[in-house]
Amino acid sequence: METEYVFPGRRIAAVSMVLGPVLLLTGTLLRSPFDFFFPSQLKAMSEHPALTTAAYTCFLAGNVLLWPAIIALATKIGRTRPALAAWAGAFVLIGLFERTFHAGIDQAALSLAGRRGAEFAENVVSASYQDLHLFSFLSFTIMFGWYLLAFAAYRAKALGVVGSIGLATMGLLPLGVLKGTEMVSIIGTAGLCVALVPAGVRALLESPKPDRKTVLLTALAIPALGALAFASTLG
Repeated sequence: METEYVFPGRRIAAVSMVLGPVLLLTGTLLRSPFDFFFPSQLKAMSEHPALTTAAYTCFLAGNVLLWPAIIALATKIGRTRPALAAWAGAFVLIGLFERTFHAGIDQAALSLAGRRGAEFAENVVSASYQDLHLFSFLSFTIMFGWYLLAFAAYRAKALGVVGSIGLATMGLLPLGVLKGTEMVSIIGTAGLCVALVPAGVRALLESPKPDRKTVLLTALAIPALGALAFASTLG
């Protein structure tokens, strides 16, 4: 029997709207004690490895978790503004991919700082900072995508004025490798929380309760996924 299903599903999108922004804000706040530029970020890894690792992990997790929320919002916009939805959704998703790519470089550099010292890692990063790669040509999507999505959400009435402005503030979030926290970073991630968290909570509260079969399958899937996650760390 066919159903009117829209990927990735209402509950997943709702959880994404809540957890994604909150984790981004948490990661942003955790690295706020350290200077913005990469030498200080690498030094922080040498001197405060647990805090720095938690900060970058939370930020990366929030960035990755955002994709269902963006797809859901773009789908809602597309009901009345399909062209805007397509462009805005694509730009923001590419921007999320790029931040994930940057996070991989961050991980490598922070690992160097932890194992070989901040000075050694700083020399490596300094020597390669301007190297060209595919995402060098797509950096504009990281900021511009949020402005376009905010405009599209407002025009389609998918978000109100406050939510649209909150969404647009994400365009203030600095981009690049090993970037710390500035005031605009906090404004951007807090604005995203204002834009998406209330909508996510409403969607969760309004969602129909899962049936017994769904609950059972979920209960079985959680330990299986945990085992796969552990196995993934082995090689």
